[in-house]
Amino acid sequence: MNNLGRPDASGPSGPSPGGDEGAPLLSLAFTGQTVTALRHLLATRIVAAGLRGDAAEDLVLAVHELVTNAVLHGGGQGRLELFRRADRLVCEVTDHGPGGADLTVHLPATNTPGGRGLWLAHQLTGALTLTHRPDGMTATVTAPLIVDGTLGEGGLPHR
Repeated sequence: MNNLGRPDASGPSGPSPGGDEGAPLLSLAFTGQTVTALRHLLATRIVAAGLRGDAAEDLVLAVHELVTNAVLHGGGQGRLELFRRADRLVCEVTDHGPGGADLTVHLPATNTPGGRGLWLAHQLTGALTLTHRPDGMTATVTAPLIVDGTLGEGGLPHR
């Protein structure tokens, strides 16, 4: 089920990275059992979209934190969608958990176990948005594809 109003992608890994800007680069449901495979597939799609090096690793880790939060606090499952929007990659992680207004994006005390996923996702991307919906939550992170104001050969950023 796709709770973002977009059609589900066909096939086990969604559409290929070279599609039009409106089509997701990746659109998959996940559970706790599929988190690792999803992380590897996400990393592949992010690199294929033109993000490399530390910036790609940061986005993968940020999204992994959001996926883990969805599994732990959002009903045990969710959906990940990765899009290219002009010069940015946008990744949305949705779940059907209770959410709550108590979600904060701050670093908890050092003696508090856990609770750093949202803070880490924000630190790694600088662009975390949390949207409370009646049926759950959507966490969105973005990453620029342009490095130092220029694009590389083939429209890919210089690295």
